[in-house]
Amino acid sequence: MQIFVRDFKPCDQRDAETLINANLCEHFGLLKPELNPDLFDIAKSYLSGTFIVAVLDDDTLVGTGSLMPENITVGRIARMHTSGKHRRLGIASRVLHSLEERARSIGYVALVLETNNDWYDAISFYQRHGYLEKYRNHIGIHFRKLL
Repeated sequence: MQIFVRDFKPCDQRDAETLINANLCEHFGLLKPELNPDLFDIAKSYLSGTFIVAVLDDDTLVGTGSLMPENITVGRIARMHTSGKHRRLGIASRVLHSLEERARSIGYVALVLETNNDWYDAISFYQRHGYLEKYRNHIGIHFRKLL
């Protein structure tokens, strides 16, 4: 099984939206699409940044991630998701590495991201990849990494 990371294409819309919504539903126990309007049209929502997908050699979409400008020198990582049945295969690491490389090529000197306080797998994933906690609030943990 080969894993390829590439830019999002409009034909990926349905599969990417389905994967992300499945993960949100799995984690939160319910799905509120109105809280995630960016997923209705991913290509349009991420026009000022980058949205990438991980696909298997049979074109099965198994991961997503985005990079958006936070300011002129800092990028924001978001929408990092991996298919439930394809976790622990290094897919998220590949997506994150690709986003970090893209950030360097843009000229960003740091990346920020956030995740929920109780999304323990995500917290440890980001810590393993060098992201340092900057602060917490009642909803989430905010991380930063210098490139």
